[in-house]
Amino acid sequence: MRPLVRLMLRKGVTYTVFADLLKEVFVDVADREFRLDDKAASDSRISLLTGVHRKDVRRLRHEGDNVSMALPENITLGAQLVNAWTNCAPFCKQAGQALPLPRLASVGGEVSFDALVAQVSTDIRARVVLDEWLRLGVVQLDEQDCVHLQAQAFVPQKGFDEKAAYLGHNLHDHACAAVHNLTEQAQPFFERSVHYDALSPASVEALREVVAREGMQTLLDFSRLAADLETQDLSSLDPRQRITIGLYFYTEPTSPTAPHS
Repeated sequence: MRPLVRLMLRKGVTYTVFADLLKEVFVDVADREFRLDDKAASDSRISLLTGVHRKDVRRLRHEGDNVSMALPENITLGAQLVNAWTNCAPFCKQAGQALPLPRLASVGGEVSFDALVAQVSTDIRARVVLDEWLRLGVVQLDEQDCVHLQAQAFVPQKGFDEKAAYLGHNLHDHACAAVHNLTEQAQPFFERSVHYDALSPASVEALREVVAREGMQTLLDFSRLAADLETQDLSSLDPRQRITIGLYFYTEPTSPTAPHS
């Protein structure tokens, strides 16, 4: 919890505010996932399970469901656009290499930023997307009025709300996989990592560069496979599932210890 507390304190979220939010989560999870014989639990039982006062349980249950797992629409649209830009002709040189695109269809025709946005959505103007992406640092405009992609995945460089939405999404799914593997007897989810604690700063930077390059390529490969499989599944009547596949890299100074042999 320490990294999350550090984030909250930096953003002015006090313990009292967080505790109130946490009450909602405790009540919601107990209500949805800890029922007896699939029957809705009473306020008293949820209070017993969670330790939240029955008066607060009643209030929170009556306020309705405020929890949403969906990413904000602007992020979902952005991810679709970046995926098309990096994987679909004529917008990429080859898979994973997005081409600079003339901003206007009147200049670039079907190979333009206007055409890219129109391929994914006809409900939003390309200029609106461009202005937002320029604000977030996802793209840049050059002197020839061409749009250059600055990130191969839609991870905004400036917009805190968008980054926070990804933080919640990714931490949630990672935690779900870890908790499943810890508590369930079913097939475990893949969750592996490597750890070293005696690397020099230069070696850490070398690893950082390799992970950024090869890790991004691995994720792009997974994305292409998932897109192909999703297309194959269009005609299937099977129930749908969502997936998250992630990689991460972290480093910090090692606590002082005896010299390594």
